[in-house]
Amino acid sequence: MAAELDFSPPEIPEPTFMENVLRYGLFFGAIFQLICVLAIILPVSKSHKTVSSVLKVHAVPDCPRGGFSPNPILSSCC
Repeated sequence: MAAELDFSPPEIPEPTFMENVLRYGLFFGAIFQLICVLAIILPVSKSHKTVSSVLKVHAVPDCPRGGFSPNPILSSCC
């Protein structure tokens, strides 16, 4: 048992710039995904306008056949 044991830490090379970019990019990407999932799961207070009031069907007054358009801003006649 006279053999000497080498308990020094192994030589690990310093990470390169691209390895650091990859590591931190993956880290921030994972945080971003968690924020996106939490935004879907957690309820958010809604404004006074509801989706149904925004998507109301409006009549176009100058349409000769009395057609309706779901979006009066982008509507063309009938």
